Amino acid sequence: MATTVPANKPTSLKLPAALKTQLEMDAQKAGISLHAFMVQTLAESVHRTRLREAFAHDSQTALSDMKASGVGYELGSVRAYFSEMSKHRKGLQTKPKALAPTRMG
Repeated sequence: MATTVPANKPTSLKLPAALKTQLEMDAQKAGISLHAFMVQTLAESVHRTRLREAFAHDSQTALSDMKASGVGYELGSVRAYFSEMSKHRKGLQTKPKALAPTRMG
């Protein structure tokens, strides 16, 4: 059985003149039509919104798990680890030892 692709839904959008001018310039720089640029921009915005929602959900889940288990990572240790990892990626030092979780509180 063939699946059908949802039809496009026409939408009327009133834009401030200055914004439309900026969008037209950006679309031209990208080498695409204004319509395609706006659809692409809106799709990217929706994607970023979903990523933020997933991040917030994952963060809340991780916090709940940490509180339930009492095991986590000290902020100072995490910051130091990422600083060392940055230096490692630049070739300035060896890879840092993996962090070990500690009992919190």
